[in-house]
Amino acid sequence: MSVTWEGDEPSLRRKIGPLGYMLALARAIPMVVLVFGCLLILLAVRLVERPLFGLDRPITPWITQFVCRNAFRLMGMRVSTTGHLMRERGAVVANHSSWLDIFALNARKRIYFVSKAEVAGWPGIGWLARATGTVFIERNRAHARAHTNMFRDRLLAGHKLLFFPEGTSTDGLRVLPFKTTLFAAFYADGLEEVCFIQPVSVCYHAPPGADPRYYGWWGDMGFGEHLLHTLSTWRQGRAELRYHTPLRVADYPNRKALAAACEASVREGHSAMCPNAITGLD
Repeated sequence: MSVTWEGDEPSLRRKIGPLGYMLALARAIPMVVLVFGCLLILLAVRLVERPLFGLDRPITPWITQFVCRNAFRLMGMRVSTTGHLMRERGAVVANHSSWLDIFALNARKRIYFVSKAEVAGWPGIGWLARATGTVFIERNRAHARAHTNMFRDRLLAGHKLLFFPEGTSTDGLRVLPFKTTLFAAFYADGLEEVCFIQPVSVCYHAPPGADPRYYGWWGDMGFGEHLLHTLSTWRQGRAELRYHTPLRVADYPNRKALAAACEASVREGHSAMCPNAITGLD
């Protein structure tokens, strides 16, 4: 995850009453058991999986997918999807509204996230990220070649890498301009001839009568505050994902053209799904 987008308006604040805290606790306890219980199982399986299969992970991604699907069930949120999952070798890109995206995108597709290196040191989240095969990158040009090699090895091993080209989370009503830096990795060592990128649009529908930005994470809202805000919601909204046609990297002359095509697909889907979408460039 990255530093959140500031926007033009302050992030949402909602007063939580005693019953809300009770509901949050009732959901949090089984979620902790689910996440960290399955983490222990995943680590045990990985002890066998790694020496046998190396970079390939034929078993542990199913555990991650199980956790993400059931986390939404425990939160009381529905997730719906349209479109077909990419079968070709390559990566997935999506717009970024909050930490919920990680669960939503993992619930349908076995993927590996690309994240900034600092996340590896975060308590709890960092452990989960490392265990599930997240690719960590440094924001330093000196590491560019190492990142390219890492991308190549993981992609050629059949991993579907996912990153958020906006570089930040938002209020969920808009898609920010895509940064092109990470797209450059797909033009190295002949990867453009074998790789595809699938754009995915993610939209969160707020609970009835709530602010349409309800699930967005931006401004000065902390992770713990947003988590509590979500878990204490009595009647939840839902998440909707649209998987677009995969784009063949070799069909685009450079990273900027590829990023622009991915952004256009994500914007189109997001605008169609979200009735309150803000369509202008920010």
